Amino acid sequence: MAVSAANSADARASEQHHPGNHSMPGRNVVITGASAGIGAALAERLAAAGDRVVLVARREHELHEVAARCGANALPLVADLTSRDAVKKVVHDALEWCGHIDVWVNNVGRGITRLVSQLSDGDLDEMIRVNVRSALYGMQEILPHFIERGRGHIINVSSGLGRMPMFPPRSAYGASKHFLNALTANLRDELREEHPGIQVSLVSPGVVATEFGNNAVYGGVDSRSLPSAQPVDEVADVIARVIDTRAPDVYTRRGMRQSVIDYYTSLGADPS
Repeated sequence: MAVSAANSADARASEQHHPGNHSMPGRNVVITGASAGIGAALAERLAAAGDRVVLVARREHELHEVAARCGANALPLVADLTSRDAVKKVVHDALEWCGHIDVWVNNVGRGITRLVSQLSDGDLDEMIRVNVRSALYGMQEILPHFIERGRGHIINVSSGLGRMPMFPPRSAYGASKHFLNALTANLRDELREEHPGIQVSLVSPGVVATEFGNNAVYGGVDSRSLPSAQPVDEVADVIARVIDTRAPDVYTRRGMRQSVIDYYTSLGADPS
């Protein structure tokens, strides 16, 4: 899983020569959930700018279509990232292809349309398996490589529902994103002192015009049909800027931060 000592030394020398390296094209970026939606849009944007992208998803046909649009700068890897062994293999194969990894984007996710009163054990297990474990495995398996290099960037794609649980049919989905948010913040704090070159970022979209609603467990409204849905290219642009700036916590739409502040301001009270 680790790069060779020579590759590691070359990478450090390159970074010293280019102190702003993280904002330059030519980075190696792993994007999970890359067969459609946010992952596909981000892959195409980065590849067009000169970055090399490793695209990971379960759906082989769709994944290869995205890779074809990205051209020679893309490596498609078919994998189910809810398996730790599969994540280990992705890390290995990505390093074999591009030598080192600069950015790892955890973008695997699935929704569910079911009220709290209707949730089954299987529903909860599926949300944790897809939305939490895949990201946790990604964070844990790429971390030794980043520590060896002294630099790296993990980006976890969450949801506004991970901050504001305001839509009951997405109860378990929102809960899984709250879980992901907590893991993200705690890993960032864990690494801050000893590994300051490694950043862990959270990106929280709202409703995005993708296949997300159609693919939810028990079905759902097509997100692309909602007039308030944010264009997927706008979300990809935000994530690309997070890669450039290494910002720790970003919403994808103006006004979302204030909405979260207002939501929590209205909740709770200290004891009288």
